[in-house]
Amino acid sequence: MLQPFYDDLKTEAGVDEAGRGCYAGPVFAAAVILPKDFFHPLLNDSKKLAEKQRDLLRPIIEKEAISFGVGMVDNEEIDSINILQASFLSMHKAIDQLKPKPHLLLIDGNRFKPYKKILHHCIVKGDGKFASIAAASILAKTYRDDFMKNIHAEFDCYDWLNNKGYGTSSHRKAIEKFGLCKYHRKSFNILPNQIKLF
Repeated sequence: MLQPFYDDLKTEAGVDEAGRGCYAGPVFAAAVILPKDFFHPLLNDSKKLAEKQRDLLRPIIEKEAISFGVGMVDNEEIDSINILQASFLSMHKAIDQLKPKPHLLLIDGNRFKPYKKILHHCIVKGDGKFASIAAASILAKTYRDDFMKNIHAEFDCYDWLNNKGYGTSSHRKAIEKFGLCKYHRKSFNILPNQIKLF
């Protein structure tokens, strides 16, 4: 069962990202401040939920949250500053949107670039441990999935509607056949010769 808070005396925001390991598209992050008494029986790590469950929870989280923010860093900036720094930047962009500012940040994972003077704790697999991180994981995942669905229409040969930019077998085969497009992360060395046709 998810824990409702890390420190019940502090205003906390859960923070998580989505899309860090993808071949294409942006990395998204979300930050969420939940009421201390928030509970939903489906709330969990976004990876453990079906797409329909995530889509059901997103408007509930957005409505019930004290505050939330969603940040994005596109593939070109990922190539410029590297995926780790882009993940941190997307998290910072999400935190920027929070009002009021939290006293504590709960970060999913084991690394984070400190945000201003706000205390943070890195929690490995935190999206399966704390409600606010789970909520952030759902927002980050659904916002990123929506983005990939939208650009699928532009380059449907890569099947982003289904693989969301991850390196699935169908995605890799499409890259071998059609090369890389403007949404692919060139710094990831997806193909030895980095073919670019679009």
